[in-house]
Amino acid sequence: MKRRGRSRIPGFHRLSAEERQRRIAESLGDGGGFPGDGLSLELADALVENAAGVFGLPLGVATNFVINGTDVLVPMAVEEPSVIAAASNAARMARAGGGFRAEADPPLTAAQIELRGPATGAAARIEAAAAELLALADAAQPELVALGGGVREIATRHDSSLGDRLVVHLLVDCRDAMGANTVNTMAEAISSRLAELAGARAGLRILTNLADRRLARAEAAIPLEALARDGFDGAAVAAGVAAASDFAAADPYRAATHNKGIFNGIDAVLLATGNDWRAVEAGGHAFAARNGRYAPLSSWRVAAGRLQGAIELPMAVGIVGGASRAHPTAGRCLDLLGVETAGELAEVIVSVGLAQNLAALAALAAEGIQAGHMRLHARRSARKQD
Repeated sequence: MKRRGRSRIPGFHRLSAEERQRRIAESLGDGGGFPGDGLSLELADALVENAAGVFGLPLGVATNFVINGTDVLVPMAVEEPSVIAAASNAARMARAGGGFRAEADPPLTAAQIELRGPATGAAARIEAAAAELLALADAAQPELVALGGGVREIATRHDSSLGDRLVVHLLVDCRDAMGANTVNTMAEAISSRLAELAGARAGLRILTNLADRRLARAEAAIPLEALARDGFDGAAVAAGVAAASDFAAADPYRAATHNKGIFNGIDAVLLATGNDWRAVEAGGHAFAARNGRYAPLSSWRVAAGRLQGAIELPMAVGIVGGASRAHPTAGRCLDLLGVETAGELAEVIVSVGLAQNLAALAALAAEGIQAGHMRLHARRSARKQD
């Protein structure tokens, strides 16, 4: 990632909105900030059908993040009070332990081709023709291949739950795009040949949002003293966070709310950068249930004198295509982050998810979730009445 200066800006929340804009413009280094109106009606009409207006969301910046040794200011678009403050506070805690360490898998997105009523030996014939099929799929997206992407693998799936159908997965390296349109085009390009080889009828041809070959993960190890808060010892807070993590692992009802807190942060960054938050949420929740029982996406434990946390989930995101550059504010948000690949963006987003989770669990372990949330909610209500 490009360095954008320090993310530790003491008192940032006490500055006026205009002064915060000035500080962000300084970080961007080109004299500009975020577009004031975000999106014109003309551009909205180009992005969606039947456009009749523009719906605004507050756009804030989370401070204090250090990710893989780099300071990062994180743009977040969200209407709920306390989300940005909580992420910034948790990032400050993690900063005391060196910040977040994150990594992302190669940008592989899978398309599914459904083959209905396959003949005997269909899977073997498809596997034998793999080279032909991969070349046919790549020919449908020559620009992607020229950038170093393209099909990496073709695989067949069949089990009793699928009934009388064979499912083919086409795994595509989408480079810096999320990849939905790319893989859908490739799947359609080879569906007729697949049906011919399988002696079957081609059914659905579309990507899967369970991007389990495109995972991102992050971890943090936080000194116990960094967790101390008003009237609460850091060791006690850490023990409470670990106990809450165990509760989520044991109870899917708790795990659902645990993961919702993670997505409070993840969705806000996805929205700010013009990415498909619905796709990432779908993949995340499916991944959480991959073993037949809904489970938390993160875990926390106390070890070696630190609170250690880890998170892993599918993260199919892009910095090209979609609204990521077509939307002027999304483009500026990507500039602020300084990410140069989709993988780097995935690393930022998953780190924010872990930070948001830490903030929620630390609050639950100490004063309770409502204290800070309702304080900010009251501020919003007061401004509304002015």
